[in-house]
Amino acid sequence: MKTVWVVTAALVVAVLGFAGAARAAFAEAELEAGDAAADLKRDAETAAYDRGTAAIDAGHWGDAIAAFDDVARGGGKRADGGLYWKAYAQNKAGQRPAALATLQALQKGYPQSRWLKEAKALDMELRQASGQAPRPEVESDDDLKLLALNSLMTGDPEKALPMLEKFLASGSSPQLRERALFVLAQTGSPKAREILVKTAKDGSNPELQKKAIEFLALFGGAESRQVLQEMYASTADREVKKVVLHTYLITNDRAKALAAAKGEKDPELRREAIQMLGAMGAHEEVWELYRTETFPEVRKAALQALFIGGAADRISELARTEKDPELRLEAIRTLGLMGRERTGSTLVSLYAAETDVQVKKAVLQGLFVQGNAEAIIDIARKEKDRDLRSEAVGHLSHMNTKASTEFMMEILNK
Repeated sequence: MKTVWVVTAALVVAVLGFAGAARAAFAEAELEAGDAAADLKRDAETAAYDRGTAAIDAGHWGDAIAAFDDVARGGGKRADGGLYWKAYAQNKAGQRPAALATLQALQKGYPQSRWLKEAKALDMELRQASGQAPRPEVESDDDLKLLALNSLMTGDPEKALPMLEKFLASGSSPQLRERALFVLAQTGSPKAREILVKTAKDGSNPELQKKAIEFLALFGGAESRQVLQEMYASTADREVKKVVLHTYLITNDRAKALAAAKGEKDPELRREAIQMLGAMGAHEEVWELYRTETFPEVRKAALQALFIGGAADRISELARTEKDPELRLEAIRTLGLMGRERTGSTLVSLYAAETDVQVKKAVLQGLFVQGNAEAIIDIARKEKDRDLRSEAVGHLSHMNTKASTEFMMEILNK
């Protein structure tokens, strides 16, 4: 009897063990089946999304609505995107009420969706098309506020202008206020220009003031640019004057920049005006200012402006004739920056005609900057002054060219 109990117990243990293994195997099979089902669901969602995208690209709005409806009803990761594109296709198909309903479903069902901003913008567009005026003041997102302002300017500018002015004076974000200015600048209406001019003259917000000045120059026409010239003449604010000077570069207004450079008492502002002229390529104007200028730093700025404008002939003249030693050396160094093809021969002739050691060293530095090893080698062969010859050889030792290497070998073999 005892033997029978042992056998029976062993059998029970075996059966229980088999049952546990069966349950584990069944659970694993369930997991695998679930994974397979999830994969199939994702595949179906991707296929529907791709169909919808292709239909939109082809302008087949009915097919797009059906495909993205499948995506939305599937409840997968792209369901919110499916709702947005379904509304988009419905709008294109002329189904505005249905599109608005779909957008409401998106905003209600997916409050954290990355598609919400696009959805709100589309919602605003649909409502405007249905005759409902946009309301910028109720929007919380800056981009949507600006979109509403743009829409309002198109449909009802008289209502939009006070709102834009209010945004400029409010605590709205700097980005929104700058973009509101941009909208104002492009309208071209007298009232809009009046607001822009008022902002340009208001120094309470320097960054906004700067943008208003720039927009007046870019979009305001001759009348607005005249306002800027009057602002320059009347203000004592150096930073405002600098911004106005920069607008002369934006509009390529050489005459106003030259007038500012001639009439300005502040050396720093004269230098700024001269730099603007140089960037405009106004060689002759800068040359005229250089010859009449007495302040060394401003003359140096004029020399740099000539360089920016590529006036190699004028800089060569200064390298030969300038009486101020520092400015002359600056002119020679500047010639070195202008390339051997343009100024290499000028530097060589300067070296040959010069007796001042410091000037000769500046010429060697200029030739080195140009990579003009051949000219330096020729100087090193002819130069009798030991110090200058060493200077030339020192430059050659840092020039990795065939000519400089052969010359170094020549020296070593002597």
